[in-house]
Amino acid sequence: MTKTEEKICIIGGGPAGIAMAMYLEKKGYTNYVVYEKLDRVGGKCHSPRIKVKHDGKEEELSFETGAIMGAITYHAVSELEEFGGYYHKGPDFKDDEPSMRRQFRKINGEIDYPFDLKVHFSFKKLFSLLKLKKQMKKLNMLMQTKYVGYDCYGHIGVAKGEYFGLSKGVAGMCGATEENAFPNYIKGNNPHLKDLALPFSEFCKMNGVEEVQRIWIAPFTSFGYGYFDEIPAALVMKYLDVTTALEFVNSKLWTWQEGTQQIYEHANKKLLHPAVLQTEVVKVERPEGKVLVTTRTKTGEEKTETFDKLIITTPLDHFAKYADATSEEKELFSKIIHERYINYIATFDEGKSPVISGYLVENMIPERLGHAMVYYHRWGHLKNNCPVGVYALANHTGSPDKDYDEVQKTMDQDMAQVGFPIKEKLYPQEVYYCPHVSSKDYADGWYDKLEALQGTKNTFYAGEIISFGDMEDTCAASKDIVTRFF
Repeated sequence: MTKTEEKICIIGGGPAGIAMAMYLEKKGYTNYVVYEKLDRVGGKCHSPRIKVKHDGKEEELSFETGAIMGAITYHAVSELEEFGGYYHKGPDFKDDEPSMRRQFRKINGEIDYPFDLKVHFSFKKLFSLLKLKKQMKKLNMLMQTKYVGYDCYGHIGVAKGEYFGLSKGVAGMCGATEENAFPNYIKGNNPHLKDLALPFSEFCKMNGVEEVQRIWIAPFTSFGYGYFDEIPAALVMKYLDVTTALEFVNSKLWTWQEGTQQIYEHANKKLLHPAVLQTEVVKVERPEGKVLVTTRTKTGEEKTETFDKLIITTPLDHFAKYADATSEEKELFSKIIHERYINYIATFDEGKSPVISGYLVENMIPERLGHAMVYYHRWGHLKNNCPVGVYALANHTGSPDKDYDEVQKTMDQDMAQVGFPIKEKLYPQEVYYCPHVSSKDYADGWYDKLEALQGTKNTFYAGEIISFGDMEDTCAASKDIVTRFF
């Protein structure tokens, strides 16, 4: 049997699992299967369709309950787009395309203009913005010099002052050249990278760039990735590298007309073996040289199959619940923590919805845990008759978790206080979000320990934890695993 004839089981049909199957196919592997327990692929990229009325007519449009946007740095997602034949819109949007227009609001409903000197001018505001601009330039230079090597996917070696991985760079932007841009690997030593294990707030203070948190907080904390006093700087800066952050600031973003879920639906349909839906992996045994996988269908039918290789793209901290996890796996995976991200799609009385997305920055601090941080107005042409997504975090290191029902109620109250009382809530949910490890465990080399396990017992670990919890980094992690191990 040749290597490409090996029988491979992929657990999970989310972005990581579909990407994994695509990259395996591109390398010549055809004997694989993807098992997905839901009735759809895409995982947290779920884009339900909702009927809406406006201008005397009714239409059905896509909305988002998970991932929303992309940018020029979404390299792996672009490869999935090309494979599936389904492409993004933007950064220049037509009236009937979903956009990323947004404004800032105070929690009393007043529109805020924190970065616009033309509105509510004051010398205090002028000096504050000049300071911010200076620190943005400083951070950009620091990341290109002191922290050279930070802008690659994944965390291999960072705790040891090393870097290795697929480059996230875009040639010609923020110091990237053709040689050190995607899809090339970059590798080297840089002891300063150890600083990235610090919580982001400490990292910024150490480098004298505290003000930049004002820019980074909206696309990070409000999107469910945690608070800056608890999240390792590596997660923040590898996700929102300077190029991506600047694209966000300048609103040069992507969206998808039929929703992010369709990226993976289209790619799945083009696979030689589309994902097997409504089939849950309930048991994994790994005797010497083989992998035994037991699945259960929606109707309760179980079967056990033998595979040569296993690829896990679902949460690793759940692995021990159904698999013969080793003591080393159990110990390592027990360190994983995740965010409890709560959201729903809200509808309003006719003509009473927001007309643009809004950031409630005052609620993006631990002291306001459980409060609505952002609401997403997807369709500009619907004006004030558009359902919006509303989002909040329910946990913070060192603080008691917030109860799900309590957070839902608080979010309702927040929207009413801002001036948009909710009529009905659709798709309310709590999401397992942004799996990661603490700053201490990061500094102790957690990611290098995981890397050392890759391939043992014919098992490979992929998914969100490998790089970061957005769809781009999870897909790129799949590309990296296939490139290096298959």
